[in-house]
Amino acid sequence: MKDVAQSMASGVEPELSVVIDVFCPIEAVTEAAKEFREQFPGTPLRLYVEALGGAYQPVLKGAASLGIVGSLPNQPPGLTAERIPGIAYVMVAASTHPLASLKGLIPKSELAKHIQLVLTDRTELSAGKEFGVMSPSTWRLGDLFAKHAFLLTGLGWGGMPTHTVKRDLNEGRLVELSIEDVPPGGVILPMSAVYPTSNPPGPAGRWLIERLKATNSYEAANEARTEAND
Repeated sequence: MKDVAQSMASGVEPELSVVIDVFCPIEAVTEAAKEFREQFPGTPLRLYVEALGGAYQPVLKGAASLGIVGSLPNQPPGLTAERIPGIAYVMVAASTHPLASLKGLIPKSELAKHIQLVLTDRTELSAGKEFGVMSPSTWRLGDLFAKHAFLLTGLGWGGMPTHTVKRDLNEGRLVELSIEDVPPGGVILPMSAVYPTSNPPGPAGRWLIERLKATNSYEAANEARTEAND
């Protein structure tokens, strides 16, 4: 109670609600959360994990003070964004999938012959828009872990954050697909901290943003890309 009283007296938020994009490495978040607990012992941390528009919606509705987002390329109006380190994103398929046996760059015409597994938005923020879809045949899943499971069983091919499939790539369950117009090792997906322009974060939220800006997730992502290519 003393910690809470001191926090309120200093203008620190009585609680900090944050929505985390499912693409964000959870290890980076947990390390920041451990330090947050020491810095702001009187401020409970409430975390939500969502994807695509779902990572923006709690911020837009006022249910979260800020969001750590990346999987929706177009930002809704009324939000301020601050760039934080990005993550590596790679196209993969099971080692048993027909695409895995192809040598050299895979043309998009060949990709179009196979089911692409796509993460779908459970909100209307990306209605009518497609991101990274290269095949007319798609299966859509609202959960990244379900997509991972479908990839492992060879039900289709698709993109995943490299840190989520690093072990599968190293142990041969998944293989990286060499696709035309996609650099080896995949791409770096930009990530941002967003909050309402009219209601910027207080001291606790500002500390968390600055802490995540300093995270080594970008270096870890590049390391994962390098290991996946070895």
